[in-house]
Amino acid sequence: MNRKGDKSLIVGLDIGTSKVVALVGEYSPGNPIEVIGIGSHESRGLKRGVVVDIESTVQSIQRAIEEAELMAGCEIRSVYASMSGGHTQCRNSPGIVPIRDGEVTWADLDRVLDAAKAVAIPADQKIIHALAQEYIVDNSQEGIRNPVGMSGVRLEVRAHLVTGALSASQNVTKCVQRCGLQVDDLILASLASSTAVLTADEKELGVVLVDIGAGTTDIAVFVQGAIRHSASLPIAGDQVTNDIAHLLRTPTPEAEQIKVRYACALAQLATAEESIQVPSVGDRAPRRLARQALAEAVQNRYEEIFEMVQAELRRSGFEELVRAGLVLTGGASKMEGVVELAEEMLHMPVRVGIPQHVSGLGEVVGNPVHATGVGLLLWGSQIEHPRRPVVPTGRAGTLWNKLRNWYRGEF
Repeated sequence: MNRKGDKSLIVGLDIGTSKVVALVGEYSPGNPIEVIGIGSHESRGLKRGVVVDIESTVQSIQRAIEEAELMAGCEIRSVYASMSGGHTQCRNSPGIVPIRDGEVTWADLDRVLDAAKAVAIPADQKIIHALAQEYIVDNSQEGIRNPVGMSGVRLEVRAHLVTGALSASQNVTKCVQRCGLQVDDLILASLASSTAVLTADEKELGVVLVDIGAGTTDIAVFVQGAIRHSASLPIAGDQVTNDIAHLLRTPTPEAEQIKVRYACALAQLATAEESIQVPSVGDRAPRRLARQALAEAVQNRYEEIFEMVQAELRRSGFEELVRAGLVLTGGASKMEGVVELAEEMLHMPVRVGIPQHVSGLGEVVGNPVHATGVGLLLWGSQIEHPRRPVVPTGRAGTLWNKLRNWYRGEF
């Protein structure tokens, strides 16, 4: 754990396809996290959310971390890192255990989650997350959110398991460790983002989070307050940039700038008169192009993204249950016209989600680009998942806990 005075520092490292962002948050229990440092560096070592070049990724992480350390005035030792990519899969799995002392304890909750994790998965995959959706004590028909303290004989859990390629998570961890940092936890990008941008009401009613980054579009579906489905699609903002580069025959970096400056996702937002200047490849003279042609190309690609989102939602079986609609976040959600296009195609309310529950740097707090990074901070500080109360067991226990907490604080 990183420390600064009496407050804890927590670091989120969002390892994305186009950039690596390190956020430093300062928190004391009971208060919102304050973001006090940010470092960002372009990343070239990932394709579609998966590390393909270790050296290059290590350099990007190092630069981002150094920048964040300078700004926050601290030394970073460990981070919560994000991972995404089309290699992740999810399934809902039940687990059942007998209740040991006739009353449910926190230990029973751990045991029942372990039981839910006992599923056959291929050797090259690993379970990244096991998240409890609801519990059932004996034969209670209703799903129980927190059964601790309830009497009963058997405890059942319905859990959401996220599995991913073992090599993909090892490579992310390896990159972080090569920078001399520890990985506190690897967290699925869509889970982190949903922690940052969704409200409790939306999760209750049923909502789908769509985080459109550069390399992947990450999806998470929540119904009745718990995650029900997660997925990652290998198509996102980079495809839009590539389309522009092909259409305009212009180098990718210039296509990216044109996208950010002039593109919109609904052709009717661009009037016929508007035109833009396009740099050419090599030393040819720049050309002019109608902004509408650009908008049409961009709209086609966004339509494809939303068609895939809709197909994924149908496949999950929860399409009818997302009453609160769709929340868009991530860098590619900032484009003009995206919300309108999504509403038109999916026939549900759509909003852009910006990070909540944090204070501090304005560039971070109001920006959907940093949804994953802020989510990692929240996840790490366990605001959403309150820490288990440590129950002292006699005097030896308290001494042991003191030692353990001291040990945690020192390193």
